[in-house]
Amino acid sequence: MKLTNKVAVVTGGNSGIGFGIAEALKNEGAKGAITGRNQATLDSALKELGDGFIGIKGDVTNLDDLENMFKTTDERFGKIDTLVVNAGGIVDGQPMAGINEVTEDNYDLYMDLNLKSTYFSVKKALPFLNDGASIILIGSTAAHRAAPGMTIYAAAKAAVVSLAKGLSLDLLSRRIRVNTLSPGSIDTPVFGKIVPEEQLASVKQLWVNQIPIGRMGSPVDMGKAAAFLASDDSAFIVGTELISDGGMTNISLMK
Repeated sequence: MKLTNKVAVVTGGNSGIGFGIAEALKNEGAKGAITGRNQATLDSALKELGDGFIGIKGDVTNLDDLENMFKTTDERFGKIDTLVVNAGGIVDGQPMAGINEVTEDNYDLYMDLNLKSTYFSVKKALPFLNDGASIILIGSTAAHRAAPGMTIYAAAKAAVVSLAKGLSLDLLSRRIRVNTLSPGSIDTPVFGKIVPEEQLASVKQLWVNQIPIGRMGSPVDMGKAAAFLASDDSAFIVGTELISDGGMTNISLMK
């Protein structure tokens, strides 16, 4: 129970990696808020998390919504000790594509969701954070590996890794640590958004074949890593990136 009585906010905590993180923080004693755009998934997640958490509907690309998320949490629980900036990923209705297909709108939407919202989530949270708080940005191993159609997303996540360094420097006077947790291939419902149902099993197996430990990651894996970064166990870790991908980035399986 390393986070007993600590207040946490997890953006996009209503499903997938975000829910796995919120659940892990709860299991370590934290209370607080999850946010998301879908009320039904927020309600479902809250049933699992119990009375210590509230759900706040909002869009992280809307600065007024961001401010409301943190203000509402502060009014209910007091100042925030852990902020997990998780919301991001695929833009609904905007496929990932190569440079020949990408439009300016497509570019802006992906950057708004995956980079701009990350920066302003931190900025809008600052008045509601305790000194000594831990901020965890969710990056991606895509920042380190090129893949078809993922250039803009990968560039945004590479910038998130850099943000953790610069923001840590900006916030040293308040002893606020900023680190990045970068997942690899995680088994979440997001696959269903980009892969036809009949191809889902084979596509997942292609990913498994590239992962040295022989399995995809789970939201539980990400939750445990985030709980470590949120706790005092990581008090000497500042401005760095924790890659949690089963070895895919740093270990080659080529023979």
